[in-house]
Amino acid sequence: MPWRLIFFILIFAIFLAFVTFNLENRCDIYFGPGGMGFHDIPVFITIFTSFFLGLLCTLPFLYYAGKRRREKAAKERDKIQELDEASPRNRESNFSLREKFMRNHGDKS
Repeated sequence: MPWRLIFFILIFAIFLAFVTFNLENRCDIYFGPGGMGFHDIPVFITIFTSFFLGLLCTLPFLYYAGKRRREKAAKERDKIQELDEASPRNRESNFSLREKFMRNHGDKS
């Protein structure tokens, strides 16, 4: 059973019900004390717009977290590579571990 499709249809049905129940509910939005704003905006548009703007505000934080994760992984790779290059004994032990793994898993090398 395609659970993702069922979940998507369920979420879409909830979204559709929310919109239909709030079609006649309207609100006014004002920006500051000058009185500039919008009048008679449906409530669901107000809610979804604020949700979308919140998502846009999180994008820089997600980008920064991904960048830090990539930098950390690169530092770890560099550290492992330096250890392998520094000691031939480490290289030999890694080779023997790889060879033992491949031998136990069906590859004859």
